[in-house]
Amino acid sequence: MGVLGVASRSFSRYSLRKYGNHRNHSCEYIQKRELSSNYPNNDSILPVLIIGAGPVGLVLSVLLTKLGVKCAVLERSKTFSKHPQAHFINNRSMEVFRKLDGLAEEIQRCQPPVELWRKFIYCTSLTGSTIGSVDHMQTQDFDQIVSPVSVAHFSQYKLNALLLKQLETIGFTIRDHDSVDHNRPIREKEILMGHKCVSIDATDDIINVTTSSLKEGKHTEKQIPCRFLIGADGAGSRVRDLVGIEMRGEKDMQKLVSVHFVSKELGEYLMCEKPGMLFFIFNPGGIGVLVAHDLIQGEFVLQTPFYPPQQSFEDFTSETCKRLIFKLVGREVADIDVVDIKPWVMHAEVADKYLACGNRIILAGDAAHRFPPAGGFGMNTGIQDAHNLAWKLGAVIKGIAPISLLSSYEMERRPIAVFNTALSIQNFEAAMAVPAALGLDPTIANSVHQTINNTISTILPSTLQKTLLNGIFTLGRAQLSDLILNDKNPLGSSRLAKVKRIFQEGKSLQLQFPAEDLGFRYSSLFNHSFLQFHKYHCIIHIRYREGALVPEGACEGAPDKPTGRRREYVPSADPGSRLPHMNITVLPEKATISTLDLINKMEFLLIIAPIDTSYRVAHVALTVANEHNVGLKVCVMWPNGLVNGDLRTKVSLAPWESYVDVVEVRPPLSSSSWWDICKMTHRGVILVRPDDHIAWRVKSAVVGDVRGQMERVFKAVLGS
Repeated sequence: MGVLGVASRSFSRYSLRKYGNHRNHSCEYIQKRELSSNYPNNDSILPVLIIGAGPVGLVLSVLLTKLGVKCAVLERSKTFSKHPQAHFINNRSMEVFRKLDGLAEEIQRCQPPVELWRKFIYCTSLTGSTIGSVDHMQTQDFDQIVSPVSVAHFSQYKLNALLLKQLETIGFTIRDHDSVDHNRPIREKEILMGHKCVSIDATDDIINVTTSSLKEGKHTEKQIPCRFLIGADGAGSRVRDLVGIEMRGEKDMQKLVSVHFVSKELGEYLMCEKPGMLFFIFNPGGIGVLVAHDLIQGEFVLQTPFYPPQQSFEDFTSETCKRLIFKLVGREVADIDVVDIKPWVMHAEVADKYLACGNRIILAGDAAHRFPPAGGFGMNTGIQDAHNLAWKLGAVIKGIAPISLLSSYEMERRPIAVFNTALSIQNFEAAMAVPAALGLDPTIANSVHQTINNTISTILPSTLQKTLLNGIFTLGRAQLSDLILNDKNPLGSSRLAKVKRIFQEGKSLQLQFPAEDLGFRYSSLFNHSFLQFHKYHCIIHIRYREGALVPEGACEGAPDKPTGRRREYVPSADPGSRLPHMNITVLPEKATISTLDLINKMEFLLIIAPIDTSYRVAHVALTVANEHNVGLKVCVMWPNGLVNGDLRTKVSLAPWESYVDVVEVRPPLSSSSWWDICKMTHRGVILVRPDDHIAWRVKSAVVGDVRGQMERVFKAVLGS
């Protein structure tokens, strides 16, 4: 194996402690070094410690374990929350889940029927009149032409349960504080609950994490040494704070209360009368967004804004929330059970950087980016962070690539987060367009609140401030009364017509973004250094760097600006793009799979046509990959109906046996070949990374010094 050297010089120990200002304790002065093959052979030092047992941390744990990388997880909460949070899983995340032992299929079996959640409903109350509705599912969303799997509606806590089930199957153990022996080191495949990260110390080769847990009223600290530390600990990331990484963007866009409740009666009513995923409710008694997590189970979350300090979270008792729910439903419901109430703050921010301490401390998921919930980008972006990071971390730990490869994680994933931030803001603005058209502009409500805080808050006592604010809001919501909001009232008729145009023109809140979901592309030449917002408009600043791929030309442009509208995905085989999906038949078994199923674990994939020049390229590529200790499989793509068997491949690639022959399965009424979809000739070649993204391709033919080219390709992609 290509063993990596160790830097000869040492550096002083640093400490990031629980108290005080850590902003001056940046890890950046620690020199980047390659991983050492001379690490002490000590099983007590974990290769990877993951902080945070949410979907991102758990997905990363599964992926790393499947790659043979030892890891463990710390979670500050004592139990896993059942408060429904994220619930929309986009196409790309579902494709990742197809790699996790049938997880995508299990989600599809367990989720509610699509007919119960495909629409957004806008209404005066759940039992009252409907202002409008938007169906977010189209025929192409089910035909599996651009992806082998469809999107899903599945609550985050249910996803966590399925991920934990998978982890237990591969040997993980969940331990609460009482079952942890503080005198022994943490072992691989352990999930420690109730352990909070309180400090991080690093020496030359080891990161020491100090955790604190509460037992019988006393805090117990534990030291955990590791090689790499992953901060997947959510929007309020402790890891991010301890290493002094700042967030950039728009803070405190909106403060909201999330009310988790169940009601079988309400679920049954909505299934019959107006099934949907989101219900936007506007009436004089209150406003809110109801998320129907599962109409069959009657599980809901109500999101409603609140305005501190005049309104406090403590005002939202179970009884207060019940009364608000009744107003939004339009009548009392006998079996309402308020399970949980939580405050949260909407942000639109991306971390300044994703890496610290010589690439050994890494942020992922909400720790690295915090989006408005519009469009469901938060969890999905985090899952795709984990997918990008896993193979790179595995390559570094196994000695296949230098630690500098991890720089490409930030270079590739941070621009995606910046783009998704801008897109989620646009989608949030679209969500505000409907209430604004109804005469209830949220920006006016925020301005009124800000005016009270900046002026009369110093004059009036808090009780009068609260009365004044509630009075203004009540007066504003009076515009939503049936007397005004109807077709016979000129003002109401005009407002309803405006809302109708918003729906017709596709300018309301969108659920799906296929072009951005499947079509995002990692660039080798640019990285967004930071972002700014001016009245919610994103300004992206770009610096030029390199990712883990080989660019095609001297100049690559930035991605198209987000539009906030649904745009269809157009397959692309450009470097950095996700490999296009096409159904293929594997020979000789004749099983039908997706091209995406050809990629697994730590292997790269080289796709060629069955022609002599491409076989020669493949033979050289297998030789060079072997010399670099890189797993490589060759896929020979035979045209539809023109198969000569695999004897030719066996002879052409001998003595190598890492290949597969497949045949195109063209959709009905389609004459497009695989190479047509990729906008290439059949003389081209495509090299795909373990995360399904294209590392390098040649459109027509590889000419000249083939071995020299393959050497340069693997060195560029692996950062060596």
